[in-house]
Parts: sequence; structure tokens; C-alpha cells
Amino acid sequence: MSINLKNDPQVELQGVRQQVLANTQVLQNLIPPTVSYTTEGNVLVIGPEDLARLAAGKLSNMGKLAILANESITSQDEDHLEKVMTAAEDVESFYNKLIEIKGFLGQFQVKVDSGNDTDDTATDLSLVAIRKAHFDLILDLSQSPCINLEMLPPGYFYVGQDEAKLADAISQLPDLIGEFDKPRYVKVNSEICAHTRNGIDGCNRCLNFCPADAIQSIDKMIEIDPYLCHGAGSCTNACPTGAISYDLPTPQAMHSYLHKLVTRFREQAQVAPVILFHDEANGAALITNDLPGAIIPVAMEEITVASIDHWMSSLAWGARQILVLNTAATAPTLTQMLQGELKLANDILNEMGQPQRITLIDESSINSLTDLIAISSDWPVIVPGEFASTTKRNTLYAAIDHLNEQAASVEGCLTQSNLPYGKVSVNSDSCTLCLSCVSTCPTQALTDGGDKPALNFLEQDCVQCGLCEKACPENAISLTSQMNFDKEERQACKTLKEEEPFDCIRCGTPFATKSMIERMQAVIGGHSAFSANTERLEMCSDCRVKDMFEDILQDPEKQLR
Repeated sequence: MSINLKNDPQVELQGVRQQVLANTQVLQNLIPPTVSYTTEGNVLVIGPEDLARLAAGKLSNMGKLAILANESITSQDEDHLEKVMTAAEDVESFYNKLIEIKGFLGQFQVKVDSGNDTDDTATDLSLVAIRKAHFDLILDLSQSPCINLEMLPPGYFYVGQDEAKLADAISQLPDLIGEFDKPRYVKVNSEICAHTRNGIDGCNRCLNFCPADAIQSIDKMIEIDPYLCHGAGSCTNACPTGAISYDLPTPQAMHSYLHKLVTRFREQAQVAPVILFHDEANGAALITNDLPGAIIPVAMEEITVASIDHWMSSLAWGARQILVLNTAATAPTLTQMLQGELKLANDILNEMGQPQRITLIDESSINSLTDLIAISSDWPVIVPGEFASTTKRNTLYAAIDHLNEQAASVEGCLTQSNLPYGKVSVNSDSCTLCLSCVSTCPTQALTDGGDKPALNFLEQDCVQCGLCEKACPENAISLTSQMNFDKEERQACKTLKEEEPFDCIRCGTPFATKSMIERMQAVIGGHSAFSANTERLEMCSDCRVKDMFEDILQDPEKQLR
């Protein structure tokens, strides 16, 4: 159905947008995975003792209370001190030095100095203060937060000495008694994770961008603490293989949703839309029905849930421009990530001859969106691509290839450092085809030659994790970080090194390569185990064992000499 836009285009477009949004839903798991918090309302109040005691006096409806006085009192005023003396008289204060706080809602472990000069071990404050294994909630009135994270754990309220924040926290705390569920936002597929392989360190992108410190490398495996995770999505955004993926919604569900939004809007309005990504809290509060009609708002848990594959695929499916609304509440780490990803996306668009269609905006831009998107109405129209979303990486490449075909159809490369895209090169003179690189490659970008000794490479699957380079005993591998616009070259399986197989001199079975045998002869040929029988290096393992036993049978005492 096509809408007549002759009378009032903005009103008509807003009507189309409303209809499309109402009829398009993100497909969600009917029973999404969740994590549960259980609390009894036991609170630790941290800060100057006078402020902490006054705050504790307002929490009589909570469970057990304790005060950790970590700063000097803020005022010597007599009236003030009198109020302090009579506030929360049954709440004990502790003056031990704080060592660390770990945990989350219902499970806060607070370690303090034992105060014993002969004992340097830490003490669990909750065991001493409230006879419990943990505190459920923490109210922090310190000048600086005792937990130094951009996204603080659930149940930890940092208010400093802001009276408005304190009042808000005190009003919220009573609601945090009982059992609570929240989504398990992300999941990890260790099979395709490029973090480590065979004891070799590789990709650390997710570890570098979590503002909640919810990601750790434990026993060489990436693990995400679902109780600390805020669903910021920076890990899924940064992960080059898709090993970490958002689960609410799934990547496929979000791509399907974006495809439907763009397609349905274009069909009904005959206008290419602008997609505006925003978060569900602070960003959503800025979105009104007066939004220019060509803009379709898309709410995410956090704006970094949408990554370069979402932006590019939305454009390739027919959107004309992408806006990402950043607010003051966004963690600095997330803003840094966004700026880097948007620069890369626009560099890619610019390289292929497309306008730089992706823009990061802030709260001050909301009232000037009409002017902001006006320029994109004159940009070349994108004919919608017909590709379907598959994996994160293949969807991104499909979108880039389509956008490139709609522009200059360049076949060169955009070379930048630290990209999770690029090629592997091999020094054929040094490579012995030991295939250590193949066994460490998490995406099978490097494969063997099957029955023939060879090393093959598929650039589209390479994430530049560096595992192959570190695994190579001959230092024969080097990496080049780049975005290759030549689709055929990028998707072609290339042979980096191949040799004729070396046949066992005894049974004729191929078992190695000539270069590997030569390297073995050079390195271990002089070893006592082989010096008298160097021909064994040219035998397969079975024949080598047979030859050794035959030698022993012919001269049993040879091994003793």
C-alpha cells in the first residue's frame, strides 16, 4: 500500500512510521534465560560516620544495618552532632580500613583490615557486623566510590554527598528485599572464541571494553558473570567471531527486525527511512511523537548492542542514514568504542564512494534532527539488497559488498591497524607445513590440504586474532589488517604453501613434506638417538619403530653400549 503524501508529508510519514512500528516486533524467546537475586535487605552504609549514621537512621524498614566509617565527619556543628548521636543508635560503626568490595545484589563480600598488628589477613566485615556471610546492599556516601567501575554492580548505590541522590536511593532500597530476576543478556560459544587455543593467547577485544568488569579469562576461557552484566553489549560488539552474542534479542532476531522495519517503511511511504538507535532508558526519554516522520527509532538495552553489522545491513536493506543517540549516561568506555566503530564504518563507506551515512549524535541534536537528516535526502538512493542475515561476519560482508556495488565497486583494500579483518601471509621458504596454525585457527580461515600437504587460507573468515602467528614454530606467518573490497578475492580459498608429500623410504606411505624432513635432519639429526640411523627420520612412525626393534633383535646388547 502506498500513502499519498501531497497534503502534509510529515504527518503522513509519522503515520506510516507508527503503523510499521506497531506491526513489527522483535522475535523474542518466550522463556528467556534469566538470573535471580535474593536479598534480605541487609545494608552496609559506607562514608563519613556522621552522614552514614544519619542515612542509616532513615533505613529502619530494612534488614540488619552496619556502618563502615571510612572518612572524617563532615561538620562539628553542635546541632548536627546531636542529630548524629541520636540517629540509628542500635547500628554499630566499624573503623577498619577497607580492602575490597566484590559481588552484587544479595552477595556483597566486604573485606577489611583485621586491625591486628600480628595478623595481616583480611576480615569479612559481614561476619563480624551482622553475623551473615554477606551484605545484600551497599549505600556508599564516600567522596569517591569504593568500587571504581563505570557501570556499578546491581545493589550498590553510590550517592556521594548528593542529597537528592541519597533521597532517591533511600526510597529504592526497601523495594530490593525479596527475589528478583533479570535477563541473562549474552552467551558465549567457546568453540569459535579466538581468546586462546592450545595454550596460546589470542584475542582480548571483549576484555578491553566491558564497563562493568563482568568478563574474565578463567583457565584460558572467556567467562561472563551474568550477575554483574548490565547488557551493555560492548562485548558482542567487539567480538570478531560472534562467539559472544546478545541473547535478548538474538543477532538474527535483531537483523530480521531491522530488515522488516526498513522494507515495510519503504514500501508504504515510498521513502528511504533513517534509523535512529537509542537506549531504552535515557535515550527513550528524549524520543517523542514529533520526531521527523522519516526517522524510525530503534530501542536497545544499550546503544552498543547495535554494531557495525547492524548499521551496514540496515543501509544495504534500504535505509538512507543511520543515527546513534549517545547520552551523558553512556559509560565512557562505550562512547570510546562507538566512536572507533563509527569511524571505521564511515571510512569503509568513504572508501567505496558512499556518503558517510552513519552519525553519532548527542542530546543537544534532538531538536535539530530535521536539519540533520535533510542532507541525506539528496544522497544517492540505495537499491535494497536481497541478502539474508546469517552470521555476524557474513552479514557484514554481504552488506558491504552490496553497498559497494551501489557505489564505485572498488576492488582495493582499506588498510588500518587493529582491524578484525585481514589476510595471512606465509614465508614459503621457512614454512614446513607443520600445520600448527591450522590447529589454532578458531574460524577455520586456515585449513590443510586434505590428502596433499598444503596450507589454504580464506580471507573472509580471518579475524586477525594472531593465534596462527604465535603458534608458528618457524616464525613464517605475518598478518595484514585490512578490509578487502574485492569480493571474489576475499572469498577465494588460496593456497599459501604446498609441497609434494615425502614418502616413507621403507613402506612408501606419504607421511610428511620434504622441507619438514630436511628441518628434522638439521635440528635433531645429530642427536644420539638418530646419529647412527639418520635414515629413520625418513621413515613413517610405524616403520621407524619396526626398524628399531629389528636392530635390537640383531644386536641385543647394542642399546647397552
